[in-house]
Amino acid sequence: MPSAVLRTILVPRATISPEARERGLRFLLIDAAFATAIGALNSGVVLLALALHIGASEIEIGVIAAIPLLTQMLQAPAVTLVERVRRRRLISVACVFGARLALPVYAAVPLIPDRNIAVDVLVAAALLHYGLNAVGACSWNSWMRDLLPEEQLGAFFARRNLYGTVVGAVATLLAAFALQRAGRSDPGGDRVYVALYLIGFLCGLASTAALAQVPEPWMGRRRGRPSLRRLLLRPLRDRNFRSVLRYLASWQFAVNLATPFFTVYFVRELGFSVGFVLTLTVASQLANAAVVRGWGSLSDRFTNKSVLTVASPLYLLCIAGMIFADDFTGELSRPAYLLALHLVMGAAQAGVGLAAGNIVIKLSPAGAATSFMATNALVGALASGAAPIVGGWLTEFFAARKLHLSMEWTSPSGTAELFGVGIVHWEFFFLLSAVLGLYALHRLSVVTELGSVERREVIQHIVQSARYNLRNASSVAGVRQALAFPADALIKSREGTRFLVEALFERHRDTRAPEVAQEAVGTMLDAAFEPPADDMFDALVRKLDAQPGRD
Repeated sequence: MPSAVLRTILVPRATISPEARERGLRFLLIDAAFATAIGALNSGVVLLALALHIGASEIEIGVIAAIPLLTQMLQAPAVTLVERVRRRRLISVACVFGARLALPVYAAVPLIPDRNIAVDVLVAAALLHYGLNAVGACSWNSWMRDLLPEEQLGAFFARRNLYGTVVGAVATLLAAFALQRAGRSDPGGDRVYVALYLIGFLCGLASTAALAQVPEPWMGRRRGRPSLRRLLLRPLRDRNFRSVLRYLASWQFAVNLATPFFTVYFVRELGFSVGFVLTLTVASQLANAAVVRGWGSLSDRFTNKSVLTVASPLYLLCIAGMIFADDFTGELSRPAYLLALHLVMGAAQAGVGLAAGNIVIKLSPAGAATSFMATNALVGALASGAAPIVGGWLTEFFAARKLHLSMEWTSPSGTAELFGVGIVHWEFFFLLSAVLGLYALHRLSVVTELGSVERREVIQHIVQSARYNLRNASSVAGVRQALAFPADALIKSREGTRFLVEALFERHRDTRAPEVAQEAVGTMLDAAFEPPADDMFDALVRKLDAQPGRD
């Protein structure tokens, strides 16, 4: 009976009706909500906090932080599995269900009295959990690439990320409250971690059931036996996709050199509780949720590369800003500074995560998305997985060294220090991460995406709409509107202006005096968008001059 159910429910379809597609998208949102709850309750900060709770060393923490990244390499052999079985939904559902069986094993780790055995079990459970998730992700990515229309990718994934982020923020807040109540008591902490991972297992069952309801299109007829080497090397023959891989690899290495150790830095160096660290995570997730739909609209309007050129530098500035956290000594100033950094970082991460994922999907050709996704995952896993291992290995080297930058003023009355910054231990990683991120931005500059615009234009439009909102902010609601990302109003106004330009052009199509239309359009554009008016005016002139029958 179970096999018959699998054949009838998980079988691909030759055609998918619009109603079935919409129903599947709703189940994808449900899957995102429960899957994100698992991530909030059982992964990331909570997983590293569990490692700290059982007494793992910094090198062991680096290895645990690298497992979710390095296991993405398993997507390479998963390509052959997908190409041969050609049942992507079946593979995805089976893998995520098996991966979530590791959650009860996590729950048993705090109850193991021997520290070394507990660490070994934790590492084994993480390998099982993230390894099977990686195999399932390979088939899931190809499945979504064929299920979703390309023009809806940005909007749908922004909506899906929004649902998941809101649920994840609530789940993280609950985990923070529970861990804060447990405090530093070992028995209390043991019970909290056991409860968190058992709740995560129940969420995993609900997520798997929802994912099984999403329809899958046919992959088409297989032509011969697929070669893994040929499938993985095919994306490397695409010059533009190679540029994307260089950017994503350098970015992943730069970011993951520092961010996995934020939890260790906050708890061991700054003395904060795990509950406070999770509260910072919630703040970052809320900032992410507040702007992710705006980033999605901008990615559809200005392309993903344009979004990355704005969001990536902002994220790097936040990482570099971590080196100043130790300079704030007040009871409120240091937490407030970290909170501000996480708010900005969450907003920037929303743009980076959405646009980076979309640009890979967009530049992957239809029908061959599986191999392109797997190659990207393989390269990204090598880069991002190596970073925390390198960081953990070099921790002793940086622990014994210190860099001090100071500015002094010398006068007849003596010498006074005007400015001084000391960089020690983990702070070296934060600075090095930001510096390496600059190279990643250079690699992004050579990526070609149809329709890309300059970063200056994107920022200019955002600032103009924000300035308009600030001028009209006269109440609490007005301030809230001013702080909201103004992408929707920006895009609507630009699209409305474009519509007027096209209508005016059609009206003057048969005239021999384009200067009449030029003058009217120029006046309209100057009134609406003063800085970009010249660019749009020149575009209109070229369009008018290109019409047949003109001298």
